[in-house]
Amino acid sequence: MANTYSQIYLQFVFAVKGREYLILPSFEEKLHKYISGIVTKLGHKLIAVNGMPDHIHIFVGMKPNISPSDLVNKIKSNSSKFVNEENFLRGHFEWQTGYGVFSYGQSQIENVYKYILNQKEHHKTKSFKEEYLGLLKIFEIEYDDKYLFDFSR
Repeated sequence: MANTYSQIYLQFVFAVKGREYLILPSFEEKLHKYISGIVTKLGHKLIAVNGMPDHIHIFVGMKPNISPSDLVNKIKSNSSKFVNEENFLRGHFEWQTGYGVFSYGQSQIENVYKYILNQKEHHKTKSFKEEYLGLLKIFEIEYDDKYLFDFSR
């Protein structure tokens, strides 16, 4: 789009279906690279991708040519198809329904980047539930417990 300028930084957070620990070290890097390719192919800038065996964080500099929900749906559908087609697991891989998306300003990029890259260290002291509810609180997002991720784990 000519004469269109934007600066949109979004962090997406979503979980493996049932919050199962299925993102294994044996293919985690390949999954992250594949997600990076999806984001880049759609014309956006991947700033960071990282997570834990049961969830993932993706930080993107977005162009306004697609909605956040369309982007996350493409990431989730294509990446789950990739995991299944590559037979990284014995069973079926699927992302849980829903996601969180949080917006940031230019001055916050470095901190969010470091936060995402430091996930494994961060989760030694904080559960995914504590992390996710903390994000909802910081961003003052109202929610209904029945529509949150399955935190039974």
